[in-house]
Amino acid sequence: MSRFYELEPIAENYWRAIILFGRNSASYKFALAKTLFDFYSSGKTHITLEELAVPYATHLCEHLKEHPKQGTSEQSTFLDKLRAFNKGAVEKDEMISNTVRYGFVNVLDAFHNVHGKEIDVRFFIDERNKKNAIQLTDDFMLLGEQQQFANFAQETESRWRLVESAWENNLPRNLMLVEYEEEGSLLMGVNAIRRTSVTPARPALNGYQKGRCFYCFREISVIFGNEKMAEVDHFFPHKLKQCDNRKPIDGIANLVLACQECNRGENGKFDRLPSIELLERLFNRNEYLITSHHPLRETLISQTGNTTEKRQAYLQEAYNCSIEHLAISGRKWQPKQQGAAIF
Repeated sequence: MSRFYELEPIAENYWRAIILFGRNSASYKFALAKTLFDFYSSGKTHITLEELAVPYATHLCEHLKEHPKQGTSEQSTFLDKLRAFNKGAVEKDEMISNTVRYGFVNVLDAFHNVHGKEIDVRFFIDERNKKNAIQLTDDFMLLGEQQQFANFAQETESRWRLVESAWENNLPRNLMLVEYEEEGSLLMGVNAIRRTSVTPARPALNGYQKGRCFYCFREISVIFGNEKMAEVDHFFPHKLKQCDNRKPIDGIANLVLACQECNRGENGKFDRLPSIELLERLFNRNEYLITSHHPLRETLISQTGNTTEKRQAYLQEAYNCSIEHLAISGRKWQPKQQGAAIF
């Protein structure tokens, strides 16, 4: 499914390809991405491994405190060293030296690899052999000038939390689902034992919409307080539960990010049913998530069906149910397009 990004080969989409679809055998990629954000704000482009190690290890240590499992492997010398630091068993200098020695063995090589091949844009050059450092590229610095750059850190953190949840809740898909909770706008992990917060919903969904409103393609933000702040919208009206409470209306398959104008503006959607064209867009979005390495894949399959045909039938049934039971007739809702159709 990397073709989704090749349709528009710009740095912003290559970056999201790394974060959203790069291989996840450990969380080092996310820690490195957040570390690069840290150095962008400083303006420094030539970074030694000793300099890189401090924020990189700090990000990992912070996550280890709440989520001890940070990879699929049962053993990791590097993570054991960080756990020891968190427990106070080693000093900061030793933690940094351990990070330089063990922490970058694979992540610097694999960072730009997506779906088994290296992407066409590099955000840093590996100079370990000559200078024991990395060099941030012009593409990375230009990335920082994009309006979407402020969203990237939150998208990275959200993706990291989703992966952690998938690792920690090593349960059959029928026992572990992710649903939306209106209060706090959170995605919640739900299993037979407990219900736990996973991650804020907006950044978890934003990357796949490329920072655009699902309906009109107007630019949106996931930064709290921003005038373009995205809103989480139920594609099928929330009151559809009145006719069938078994439908996962709060499930991932029914959630999209919308601009304020589309969600509740003068000509907004409110409880209106979107057009067939928008239903097709929702289906394509869900299939895109399912065919990726996304941790929400199993939730989508569990909620909508284990084959393409079943998932299509599920959406059609929900659409028919909306029309029949909610007395929705006539022309369906669709806003005027406000930006390029980039997904």
